[in-house]
Amino acid sequence: MKTCITAGLAFTPLERVQQPVAVIEDGRIEAFGTREAVSTDGCERFLHFPDGVLAPGFIDIHVHGGAGHDVMNDDPAANAGFERHLAKHGVTSYCPTTVTASIDRTLTSLKMLGATIWASSPNEARARPMGVHLEGPFISKTKCGVHPVTEIQTPSVDLFRRFIEASGEAVRMMTLAPELPGAAELIREAVLQRVRVSLGHSDSGTTASKAGIAAGASHATHTFNAMRALDHRRPGILGVTLSDDRISADVIADGIHVAPDTLKVFLKAKGEERAVLITDGISATGMPDGKYKLGTLDVEVAKGQCLYKGRLAGSILTLDLAIRNVMSMAEWKMQQAVRLATLNPARVIGVEGRKGSLAAGMDADIVVLSPDGHVVETFVGGIQTSA
Repeated sequence: MKTCITAGLAFTPLERVQQPVAVIEDGRIEAFGTREAVSTDGCERFLHFPDGVLAPGFIDIHVHGGAGHDVMNDDPAANAGFERHLAKHGVTSYCPTTVTASIDRTLTSLKMLGATIWASSPNEARARPMGVHLEGPFISKTKCGVHPVTEIQTPSVDLFRRFIEASGEAVRMMTLAPELPGAAELIREAVLQRVRVSLGHSDSGTTASKAGIAAGASHATHTFNAMRALDHRRPGILGVTLSDDRISADVIADGIHVAPDTLKVFLKAKGEERAVLITDGISATGMPDGKYKLGTLDVEVAKGQCLYKGRLAGSILTLDLAIRNVMSMAEWKMQQAVRLATLNPARVIGVEGRKGSLAAGMDADIVVLSPDGHVVETFVGGIQTSA
């Protein structure tokens, strides 16, 4: 059935379109533009949002869980609830993100996640996994955050290949510390396997960080967090992340992981083209305070913070709130903020030909926002959350 969606405004996100219409059929955008320019002949269903703002569906490339579910646990029913939770917050695509665990546990989780990713898309409005984000085990022991030190591994091409095989080649992204022995070789192998490499959980100096980028790393993980601090004479990984235009970088804009003024510094450094918003959300997202899982860890959640032995352990941030935080904390316009959760993450994981933009031929992943950035409705492959 051909559906036409109209609104008062749209962000593609590169363009601002007044009085837009999106014509969708069979899960794709057949046509998009102004109501004057796009024909709605043949539309069997019209949905009008006169005060709404159309935007591409949000993409979260770093999320561990939500709605009580951890992505490393095999529970199809709970996972479905988690994906519905994401869609209610405008997220239509995501990368289920692992946390460092034993090799056996990681292989088991990757096998389960790969099967989920390659399964047929559900006929309902649930966020859809685009590929696994492997956060660890090839990270720094001194900048591991809450990742179990005993399970951290030296970069190994052989072990990486085992992870790829277990996932059914569903790994799309990997966070890695570039200063570790064998890191450059592993980065080159990952690039050959079409896995995006992100620098993070690292105590890397300037030279090793640049070497990682030269080997093929193209992104940086939760900037400022689990990174060597910036020194004016020894800038290290943080200085390289902020200044090197060869890489994009993401940030947790919850006001807890990064202070508002620091968020402004990040956004000015990476700009509209290279800044990305993530949640690093854990199973507690959308749930009351209490104890929740992050991989194998028991995390205490209270007053907006997720703590494991006194250390921050992910967040309960949602991506729509991250966008509003950028608008309020950094005084960015909605169109600028929306780009950081749509086109930019799509480019990071290489799906910009299908997702992250409103244009003919793209997947019909669309979010309708209120003028102040709250989610009114979400369409995943043309399927409506409230339908």
